[in-house]
Amino acid sequence: MGVHRITSEAAKYYAVRERILGSGITLLGAASEKIGELDKSTAEKLGDLASYLLPHSPGYAGKLMAVTARLFWAVAGVREKDWEFKELDEIEKEIEDIKSKVES
Repeated sequence: MGVHRITSEAAKYYAVRERILGSGITLLGAASEKIGELDKSTAEKLGDLASYLLPHSPGYAGKLMAVTARLFWAVAGVREKDWEFKELDEIEKEIEDIKSKVES
């Protein structure tokens, strides 16, 4: 009882995507609370992160990723960048790299 097995490849991808999106959104939220304390390079990386999450974000979350990316880039003082596609495992590494800068 209460055990859910993920068996199909689609279900496995969905679970990984949701975990990484959750981590990314949590990090962006934490960073937004400390935006005045963050350096410009970290703000730029957070904008990059939001842009990487965009193609993996469904519905309104995806629409807000574009807004979030533009806001972090503006805080960093950089122009809007080209939207680049990254795989989920690459995004997960980015999250871990940025997390240490936001939490310190």
